[in-house]
Amino acid sequence: MSKKKIILETALELFSRNGYSTTSTAKIAKTAGVSEGLIFKHYENKNGLLEAILELGKEKGEALFNEIEKFTEPKEQLKAILSIPLNIPNNDHAFWKLVYALKWQADEYDQTMYIQIKQLVINIFKELEYAHPELEAEFILMIIDGIASSILLKGVKQKEEIANIIFEKYQLS
Repeated sequence: MSKKKIILETALELFSRNGYSTTSTAKIAKTAGVSEGLIFKHYENKNGLLEAILELGKEKGEALFNEIEKFTEPKEQLKAILSIPLNIPNNDHAFWKLVYALKWQADEYDQTMYIQIKQLVINIFKELEYAHPELEAEFILMIIDGIASSILLKGVKQKEEIANIIFEKYQLS
């Protein structure tokens, strides 16, 4: 594995565990077994390192979005969207913990992915002829946030049971 990748993975782990603002580049360098200068060479500064991590996350988000768009039926799309937090791979937990932490800590937060998903969910509820598609979409996104937070913070194990309750509510079974 390249030193650049080691730096990135170490920063991701430390940012997600200890917080972005409290993790220094010196700590990242020491933990990664590299010089602090190498971090600056590859990423310019701590913010550049964070941006590189978030860029990888955007790629993951785009891949998820592309998978959802493959479904043609609105209920299939909704089921796929609701399944996202239930299917977070264990090796992606550090990334998503960081994303959730940044929502609360950062002055600015890139909502591109959120806006895309919300619009898709609104369109699904319009197609399903719900009375208040915007409110339903907001509710779905709150459910997704709550499930993801519980899984990432508490390690919820009853994912299948939770999925069944949600799928039943929206008649997706």
